[in-house]
Amino acid sequence: MAVQFNPNIHYPNQIPSAVPKTPSTQEQSNGSFGDKILESIHKVNDQQNQANLSILDLMTGKQQDINTVVAEVAKADMSFKLLVGVRNKLVEAYKETMRMQI
Repeated sequence: MAVQFNPNIHYPNQIPSAVPKTPSTQEQSNGSFGDKILESIHKVNDQQNQANLSILDLMTGKQQDINTVVAEVAKADMSFKLLVGVRNKLVEAYKETMRMQI
């Protein structure tokens, strides 16, 4: 797996959060479907940010273990692919619902 450096990447401490954080765990258990999707998006975003920081630490010499970096990137990649798959299924279900005749 090749790690490519992109100087245009913005790291978590440079980007203000555009989406508010999810509510407490008590409120999450009673949350709606939209809240669950939002929670999943936050988790994927956190994993992506952690992978970016891990790459940055490796490149700056703060971290020497490349296996940890590869594991972080693979974990973030897999969760992102799962999120995209869920999004595609939701869009497909929406389109199917719109094609139904009343």
